[in-house]
Amino acid sequence: MNDLGSLVQQTADRLAGQQVGAVVAGLARGTVEIRGAGRTGPGAAGGPPGPDTLFEIGSVTKVFTSLALARLTLAGTVTLDDPLAEVLADALPAGAAVPAKGPEPLALRHLATHTSGLPRLPAGMLLSSLLSPNKPDPYAHCTADALLTGLGRTRLRAAPGRSFRYSNLGAGLLGLALAHRAGVGYGELVRREICEPLGLKDTVLEPSPEQTARLAPGHTPGGRPVPAWQLADLAGAGGLRSTAADLAVLLQAQLAGDTGSAPLGPAIALTREVRHRVNPVAWMHLGWLGHRLHARQGGHLQIWHNGGTGGYRSFVAFDPERQVGVIVLANTRRSVDTPAVRLLRTLQTTRATFPGQ
Repeated sequence: MNDLGSLVQQTADRLAGQQVGAVVAGLARGTVEIRGAGRTGPGAAGGPPGPDTLFEIGSVTKVFTSLALARLTLAGTVTLDDPLAEVLADALPAGAAVPAKGPEPLALRHLATHTSGLPRLPAGMLLSSLLSPNKPDPYAHCTADALLTGLGRTRLRAAPGRSFRYSNLGAGLLGLALAHRAGVGYGELVRREICEPLGLKDTVLEPSPEQTARLAPGHTPGGRPVPAWQLADLAGAGGLRSTAADLAVLLQAQLAGDTGSAPLGPAIALTREVRHRVNPVAWMHLGWLGHRLHARQGGHLQIWHNGGTGGYRSFVAFDPERQVGVIVLANTRRSVDTPAVRLLRTLQTTRATFPGQ
């Protein structure tokens, strides 16, 4: 086992003490190591998770949705500044309307950068989420009709483009709008625009029976199994399942960027060209959050997204300057962010210990 593999295994082993099971991937300048620890089920149930174990990835789905936006933009199917009202004009139910505030219409780029002014959750969901935080599949009722009708009862918290306000509703509407314009379902949109070009076999909205057999069941922090989330037509906010192996391919493409014949290179470059300042040290790309550490912490660049559903947590991050990346997937509703960031910082600061250096 090389040094990278040792670091990845150590992180997986630490996570297994807090999670039912976890899979960790580390990428360092062309080398990929993936390790699993724990079990896919509680106690003695299930085997150890591995590179091809499927997990719900929650809000990491948003980076796929935004990459699909970049792809469709480059193809001329949409533009970043297309108003949501125009893209969904023939889909809005009678009497429904996209909310407005200020001089600028709510556009697709606002949905991808969380600057739409939309609330975090669809109309009527905030109260129910507070009253029933453990409700199974809380987004199951979010059909296109319910989401678009609810827009008529939704007030923007800020003018579009003005300020960062994280919104699952906005990301879900982006996925819905892109799929509508492309004339396909969201799952097919992701397959066609991202999975097929990259060769991703296990990143899906609806897993096949064979993939379902490899899906690690989700669990509460106490280890109780919980039902899967579907998210209905809000799927673009967090409905995908994936594996560490597939996400490692995605990160390899992110690290390659727009170099030579890198898969999706121009679309990846476009996602990073868009940059909305969140605070003095952090910003929002299309789909990805970014920040640079203080010089006393090494001054390294970190581009990342995390995710969570009723029984899963995920974290994906990379540094294109140091050519390193980290993936953590777990089937327990307990944050994996701290160990994931610790591994990323270790990879950023110990470059010389890896093969090929």
